[in-house]
Amino acid sequence: MKLTNLDKVKIFVNKHKQSSKSIVLATGVFDVLHQEHNNFLSLAKQAGDILIVGLETDSRVKAIKGSNRPINNQNQRLENMSQTKSADLAFLLPEKFDQQQDWENFISYLRPNIYAVSSHTKWLENKRKITEKFGGKLKIVHQHNPKLSTTKIIKNQN
Repeated sequence: MKLTNLDKVKIFVNKHKQSSKSIVLATGVFDVLHQEHNNFLSLAKQAGDILIVGLETDSRVKAIKGSNRPINNQNQRLENMSQTKSADLAFLLPEKFDQQQDWENFISYLRPNIYAVSSHTKWLENKRKITEKFGGKLKIVHQHNPKLSTTKIIKNQN
């Protein structure tokens, strides 16, 4: 399932929490889905009952990765993510999402049980503190494989 409205994501989360399901959150760009993404998503899914995946918007991807990204626009990335076997729900992260308070507001609003990350996640300790502040647990579910990334795939095609 794919959604672009965060309020609908909250309704989805609350519905499953009422059924005593644990909610796992994963976030990222997921521009060109590759095997390491699939490995990460599979491990994130195993960390709980329901996996929700927040995707960076196109404007945020440009700010994070550069003006030549994303390769796939946010609608295509949402569609690709919703087709994976691991993600129960894919949604767009807020457009304004680069300040500490933005992260706190987001985690406070959704209150996932687990925030699944890779070992190379930026601001790991800060994300851990925010997640724990709102009753969740940050869990490293995947060890980074430096041999495979979207950036390397793009460079190898040029």
